[in-house]
Amino acid sequence: MLKNFIEELSWRGMVHDVMPDTEAHLNETLRSAYVGFDPTADSLHIGNLVPIMLLAHFQRCGHRPIALVGGATGMIGDPSGKSSERNLLDEATLRHNQECVKNQLSQFLDFTSGAENQALMVNNYDWMKEFSFLDFIRDVGKHITVNYMMAKDSVKNRIAGEGSEGMSFTEFTYQLVQGYDFLYLFQHHQCTLQMGGSDQWGNITTGTELIRRIGNGKGYALTCPLITKSDGSKFGKSEGGNIWLDAERTSPYKFYQYWMNTSDEDAEKYIKIFTFLDRKTIEALVAEHQEAPHLRLLQKRLAEEITITVHGREAYDNAVAASEILFGKSTSDHLKKLNEKMFLEVFEGVPQAEVSLSIIENGLDIVGALAEQSGFLKSNGEARRALKENSISVNKEKVGEDFTLTKTDLIDGRYVLLQRGKKSYFILKAL
Repeated sequence: MLKNFIEELSWRGMVHDVMPDTEAHLNETLRSAYVGFDPTADSLHIGNLVPIMLLAHFQRCGHRPIALVGGATGMIGDPSGKSSERNLLDEATLRHNQECVKNQLSQFLDFTSGAENQALMVNNYDWMKEFSFLDFIRDVGKHITVNYMMAKDSVKNRIAGEGSEGMSFTEFTYQLVQGYDFLYLFQHHQCTLQMGGSDQWGNITTGTELIRRIGNGKGYALTCPLITKSDGSKFGKSEGGNIWLDAERTSPYKFYQYWMNTSDEDAEKYIKIFTFLDRKTIEALVAEHQEAPHLRLLQKRLAEEITITVHGREAYDNAVAASEILFGKSTSDHLKKLNEKMFLEVFEGVPQAEVSLSIIENGLDIVGALAEQSGFLKSNGEARRALKENSISVNKEKVGEDFTLTKTDLIDGRYVLLQRGKKSYFILKAL
C-alpha cells in the first residue's frame, strides 16, 4: 500500500523545492525515483545521508528507489558548489567503489527481497561509455540551448566565482550528461522523479526538459534543503575531516560521538531527517528533552538510531560502553576489554609517556609512575599529596601510596591509564 511520500518528507523538513503535481503523480501508483552518488571514494559519508534517506523513505512509502552511481559524471566534475574538477577514475576502481557504496546503501535500502519496489543500482558509465561525442551533441545537445544552460545558478555562480579560471567546457556540459541520465532512466526503467540537494535543482530540471523534448513524457523534480549546523560550521565534518560510513575510515565510536555532540537545536532537526522514527515518537522525545535538556535524550536517541542503522547493534553497544569509560562510571574490567585502537580513540589527545615494559614487569611503584617515569605530576611530593587526597586512579580504580603497577595492569598488553580527579588523564605506554 502506498503512503504519501511528500507528506512524510514535509513534516520532517526535507522538502526545499518540488515540481507542481509531483504529490498527485506519486499517489496514483508505484513510481520509480533516482538519486545520484559520486563514486570517487569507496565509502559514502554522512553528507550523503540526506539523499540516502530520501530513497529509503521513498521505498518505505511503497515506491521503487534507484541509486545511480555517477561513474561517467564522476569523471567530469559537477560545478554546483565546487570550485575544482574531479580526478579521472579507471574502470576497476570505479567498480570497486560501486560495490562498496551498494553495501553501505543496503543498510538503508532493500536490494534483494524480490518485492515489486526492490531497489535498483545503476552506473551511468554503462550507457555513456559507448556514446560518441558526435552522437551525443547530435542526439542530446541540440535539444538544449546555451541560453538555457547559462541561466542555471550552478553555472552562473561558477563563472562569476572566485579566481579567474572560469569554467571548463567539460564542467559546462555536466548538466547535459546528468540530464541525459534522467532521460535514460525514464526510457529504460520508467523513472519519473529525480531527487537531490537544493543545489541540484538546475541539473534535475535539465533532465525534465530532455524528457519533455526527446522522451515525449513528463519528469518530476524534488530537492531537499542543504543541511547546516546551528553554529554555522559545516555539517558532516569533524577536525579529522569527513565522517565516513565505513568503519575503517571512521570508527563506530567516533561516528556515535559525532551525533552525541550535536547541539539541542540541531538534534531536534536531525532526528527528523536521519532516523525512521515516526512523528508521534519524535514529538514525545522533543517534549521530554525540553523538560530536562541536561539528560541529552534527543542526542542519545539520535546517536542510537543512526549508529545501529549504519553499523549494527553490536557496534553501537561497544560505542556506548567506550563512551561510558570516558564520561560515566566504569571499571578496570571495562577498560581492559578495549583493544588498542579503541583505547587510543577514546583517549585521543591525552598526553602520553613511554616506559620500559621491563620496569612494569618488575613492579613500578605508583609514586614513580606519577612523577619520575611520566612527568604527569611535577614531583614525588605532589604525587604523595594527591595519593593521600585519594584523587589518583589507575585504570579507573582508586589507588593508595602502597600501590605497585605490574604487567596485569596493562590494557591490551601495552597501556596504563593514570587519572587525577575526574578530568585529568595521562597514559603510560609500555615499550
